[in-house]
Amino acid sequence: MRRLIIGLTAAGILAGAMPAVAQDEIIVTAVRKLVRDDDEDRPVEKPVLTPAAVQMLRRTADFAVQQVVVVSDTVEEEEARKEVQAMTRKAIDLSAGSGVQLASGEIVVEPLNAGNYKDLAIEEIDEDEISGEAVKFLVKVPLAPGIDAKAALARIDKFVKAVPAAGRAQMKAYSELTLSVVDPEQYRGAIIDLVAKDTAATSGRFGTGYGVEVTGLDKPVQWKRASLTEVQLFLPSNSTMRPKN
Repeated sequence: MRRLIIGLTAAGILAGAMPAVAQDEIIVTAVRKLVRDDDEDRPVEKPVLTPAAVQMLRRTADFAVQQVVVVSDTVEEEEARKEVQAMTRKAIDLSAGSGVQLASGEIVVEPLNAGNYKDLAIEEIDEDEISGEAVKFLVKVPLAPGIDAKAALARIDKFVKAVPAAGRAQMKAYSELTLSVVDPEQYRGAIIDLVAKDTAATSGRFGTGYGVEVTGLDKPVQWKRASLTEVQLFLPSNSTMRPKN
């Protein structure tokens, strides 16, 4: 079963890398809430990121991803939880024909389906427009030709509005749009080709008596966001010019 790994982010743009198993799907930028709470203005410790290499492979991401929340403000907690699960199940049933995919999790996540949706953690949320018992999950749109960020958001919004309510439960967008890439390691060869081409051109400028030593090609493929729908994949490589003797 394909898993989905959420990466780290700085200012919502750069993302570091963690070892990725083949066929894993990587979230390029971490999920960020649409509206920050007042008590979230405290300083946030940012991860230390490896600087991007010069040779980067730029491509369209595989998915546009947005976190949503299903929340019920029914006074009776048990009834509210039942309504949240009922509406989540309706979302799963509706997703198949809506051009979206559902997923769950924070770091390593799996597709959300009828067999595992009751495993979602139900938590109490008390925010300006969201208050009650709630669950969060991801809605993904494949970035096929002709689907840009605006179209992806419109498709997700249409889906969220189409899911039938269950009691007092509601479904709302909860985060900004982010991107994901399936199996970044599959691009290792193409990235190495870019490194080889660049280092060959560089060494040629110094004459036949010099060569280039490249390190870091054995490291995991890393990534960063390049635009609303594009990512840049790279290896944290370093090149050193040395005399051949």
